[in-house]
Amino acid sequence: MLQVNELKDGQSVFVIYSNPHTPTVATIQEGYISVDALGTSVVVYDYYHTLEEDDAVFASYEDAEQVYNQYIM
Repeated sequence: MLQVNELKDGQSVFVIYSNPHTPTVATIQEGYISVDALGTSVVVYDYYHTLEEDDAVFASYEDAEQVYNQYIM
């Protein structure tokens, strides 16, 4: 899992994305990092989510999948 302070603008990352309309549905999605004056965000589906220290961001699909299988399944 990556730390927020390690992330670079434009970096490709993977997150476990929960469907806002169906909370029991989650998938692993690729996004990218956006760093601006408001902070560090991950962009998935054209949605910006400002990252906090407890957000899980992964460098690879495999890393995200391992955590997904451990906690979601």
